[in-house]
Amino acid sequence: MEQCGLNSVRDIRPPMTKYTPCMWGDIFSTFSSDDQMQESYSKSIEAGKKEIISMLMNTSSGNLIILLDTIERLGLAYHFETEMKQKLDGIYNLNQEFDLFTTALRFRLLRQHQYQVSCDVFDKFIGKDNKFEDIHSSDVEGLLSLYEASHVRVHGESVLEEAVAFTTDHLIRLEQELLEPSLSKEKVKQALQQPLHKGVRIFNIRPYISTYERDESRNQLLLELAKINFNFLQNLYKTELSQLIKWWNKFDLKSKLVYARDRIVESYHWGVAANFEPQYSHVRIAFTKSVKLASVLDDTYDNYATLAEAELFTQHLERWNMENIDQLPGYMQIVYRFIMSIYEDYQHDAATHDKSFAPSYFKETVKQLARAYNKEQIWIMEQQMPSFEEYMNNSVITSGINMIFSVPISGIKSATKEDIDWLLSEPKIVISTAKMVRHIQDLGSHERENKEGKLLTVVDCYMKDRNVSKQEALAKFAELVEEGWKNVNTELGMKANRSAPKEIVKLLLNYARMFDFTYKNGSDGYTSPENGVPQQIVALLVDPILI
Repeated sequence: MEQCGLNSVRDIRPPMTKYTPCMWGDIFSTFSSDDQMQESYSKSIEAGKKEIISMLMNTSSGNLIILLDTIERLGLAYHFETEMKQKLDGIYNLNQEFDLFTTALRFRLLRQHQYQVSCDVFDKFIGKDNKFEDIHSSDVEGLLSLYEASHVRVHGESVLEEAVAFTTDHLIRLEQELLEPSLSKEKVKQALQQPLHKGVRIFNIRPYISTYERDESRNQLLLELAKINFNFLQNLYKTELSQLIKWWNKFDLKSKLVYARDRIVESYHWGVAANFEPQYSHVRIAFTKSVKLASVLDDTYDNYATLAEAELFTQHLERWNMENIDQLPGYMQIVYRFIMSIYEDYQHDAATHDKSFAPSYFKETVKQLARAYNKEQIWIMEQQMPSFEEYMNNSVITSGINMIFSVPISGIKSATKEDIDWLLSEPKIVISTAKMVRHIQDLGSHERENKEGKLLTVVDCYMKDRNVSKQEALAKFAELVEEGWKNVNTELGMKANRSAPKEIVKLLLNYARMFDFTYKNGSDGYTSPENGVPQQIVALLVDPILI
């Protein structure tokens, strides 16, 4: 362990984790956009849209519900927002009996679009023992639809708690019984791996296109349009990522800050997850930069800085100017200049988009995040953990929501000063999301963060505070994640939250989904992307769909 000056805890560096280098080489930095191809894709999309609108207008009842879901899952819904809203309103007011598959599908679609729908619609499928009737146990499509619907449940919905258990048990059984290469088996496998409501929309599009192509009931026009649309988006993403890599490389932090994770591609992956639609290009780029800032700041505090250096750095950030920057250690001067460069870019972008109110919020949320990282590191290095409640209150800030979300605001046309004020006023949906994503992250990163048992983590904090074993603590964290999803679902469906800024609420939900993807099954896909993430990045950002 490297020592700095006085032999006290304030002058001792934490054990430094040496992260693996970027695994992508020049794959994206050398990309050159084919404008002619993009123009061809764009014309095909516009031509196809007219036929899809006609299809929407001429479809009704259960077939309409299926069509709306298909359009969403193929990644085409943003082309038909007005028509989709009109049809969802009609479905909401539809008074008609459906089978289990259609009932569950209608329920899920409406809830995901923030319509208030009672779970009483499932009572007719419940037997005298308050359990789902066995007749449904071999209905693969009905089970899948009910399983997906159960993940939009809120607190107190016992019928949906029963639905989770019933469908999960039977889907696991069916996954073993169904023969390869069965389409039903593939659908079951995908559902068990990632429920739709918790999944990142853009990541699910390509697998669904592949599944839909094998479906005998497919609509060929929808399928072809989805493939073209995906390739159009992919080329747009490659262009944006190429620009971001050039931006990142000019700082050369991978050689100057050897303790920091070099993850620009993975950070952009988060940006695409936040808003995949083409009109949000500025949001994706800004989101990526804010994720990189948070990542560098996090690594500086918990992977290299002494407590004395961290306190000095935090004080300099509070002053927010370049005066006396030479008082900082050399590596911290590099970090400080990196933050100031992002701030200067943000000032320019905010002025360009007529959002001059935004930079002051960015400045304050960066300071807030640094204070929270500093506080957490003091607890860890001094081995004086607070109560779990106090730790989690600080974790709301270290989740990064306030800072990361303050940056893309300038790229959202409808965003106002009042929207950022709402975000920072700690509404329940923000707090619920922040706590949930920290629990998800802690499940995936606690092994890395304890530095082979040398440092304490939030898991140790919970064990001490509640006098439980490590296994019990991790089980509780998994339970808190499920409770967190129900909290978020509750807030999404409340009438009082209809006035909340829709674009920010969408970002919050996608932020939670990206955490669920990144830290799935106790892994840390950001820090160690080689474990599962490359396949997703290749599918989304490298290989086009053959048309």
